[in-house]
Amino acid sequence: SLFQYPIPHPQLLHTPVPHTPSSITPYSSTPYSIPHHVTGMDMGARAMIPTKPMPLILDEEGRAVDTAGKTVQPLIRQPTIKANIRAQQRASFKRITEQVKRKKPLEKAEESVYFDPRVKQEMTARSRRTFKFNEPGKFIKQGQMVRAKAQLDQLQTEIASVARKTGISSATKLALLAHQRETVDSEIPDVEWWDQDILSTKSYHTKMPGLHSECYRGITRLIEHPVMIKPPGELSRPVQVPIMLTKRERKKLRKQRRREAEKEKQEKIQFGLIEKPEPKVRISNLMRVLGSEAVLEPSKVEAHVRAQMAERQRNHEKANEARKLTPAQKKAKTLRKLKEDLSCGVHVTVYRVHDLSNQAIRFKVDMNAQQLHLSGRLLLFRDINIVIVEGGPKGLKKFKKLMMHRIKWDPEKKGEDEDSDSDAETSRRQKSSKCSIVWEGKMEKKCFGDWKVKGIPTEVLAREHLRRFGVEHYWDLALSETIIEQGKDE
Repeated sequence: SLFQYPIPHPQLLHTPVPHTPSSITPYSSTPYSIPHHVTGMDMGARAMIPTKPMPLILDEEGRAVDTAGKTVQPLIRQPTIKANIRAQQRASFKRITEQVKRKKPLEKAEESVYFDPRVKQEMTARSRRTFKFNEPGKFIKQGQMVRAKAQLDQLQTEIASVARKTGISSATKLALLAHQRETVDSEIPDVEWWDQDILSTKSYHTKMPGLHSECYRGITRLIEHPVMIKPPGELSRPVQVPIMLTKRERKKLRKQRRREAEKEKQEKIQFGLIEKPEPKVRISNLMRVLGSEAVLEPSKVEAHVRAQMAERQRNHEKANEARKLTPAQKKAKTLRKLKEDLSCGVHVTVYRVHDLSNQAIRFKVDMNAQQLHLSGRLLLFRDINIVIVEGGPKGLKKFKKLMMHRIKWDPEKKGEDEDSDSDAETSRRQKSSKCSIVWEGKMEKKCFGDWKVKGIPTEVLAREHLRRFGVEHYWDLALSETIIEQGKDE
């Protein structure tokens, strides 16, 4: 229990109290209370604890002293209400600000010895939050990268499985297709490639003067404005889609053109610019046009009309012959139709054929490529044959139809009198003798100038031949697919 007593102090009534500073609080009149940890003691121990407040004794100077005469510092009460704490903080902040203003102002950063104008000073203030919009096609590119990575992982898995099935030979062949890097990543060059055109020396260790020295080549005060180059696949002028007219609209336009031409012709006849044409007489309108002349001399008039009709027929046939193209012009026109416009890009397709020993099939492939005016190569090898064709979309579409549908790649059926071994060999050839597309796409320009058929004895020579035209990766793709296919068959 708590015991509270008033503070009887008669000395305060007779002793004058001097003025105390604001920082010292006078003796509190709060009643004395017994703490909680004392309430559980016995009566003997509780009697030793003072139950009355200590008397306030002041010396001559008005300071509070204890019974021994020592100065007692009264307890300073701190505000506990939030409003009082905030008021005290504002007062202290205001006092400190006034003290700082009275002092000498700080030195400017530009006047300091250690100030570098090239280093940008970042603002300490928090940047404002704004919306971040994704560029169009960002997630499409990410999806394409994920799909490409998945395909690569699948291809690597297939290669590993083939290596396990076929043994060391297949794994060695696939390992030879990987390109070896000529440089080592651990090597550090003396000068990076982006600094070679600027630095006059070939080392960073050379002492370099200031920024405005002549040691930096190509750095001037001029601003270069490069000329915008159009992409190769973009057309020089916009494509205008022709307006499709109905049959009724086409007839109406034809009548209008013929009417205007006839009106212009009549006006020229009226002004005497051209002579009036003879009447177009036929046997059917003979009596209506000639009238009395046909009655007087009918035989003479009929002969005259027939002569006019024959003359008109001859003029018509002569005009048709004049409009006809010569054999050279016909050939040039046919060639112009076959040779497509390749200014917007060249379409390329790479085929892989296991067996091209049939001379008739090889002749079809060769002649169709020449007739369609395609460029490329037909490489003949014992286990793999590659057909590379370049040209326009129409020509490649016809050639693709030839390779994938028109040509029957299965060998001819054997006679019934052959044994089971020949049948097994025939089935094996039917399974492997087929045509597949290794890659098809679009390139900026042609790699081959013409079409040729070339026999290759070894793989090294085949890759070396394609390296001259910068397309040796075609051989790598076809060879890797062949090795994987052989591993699956085994």
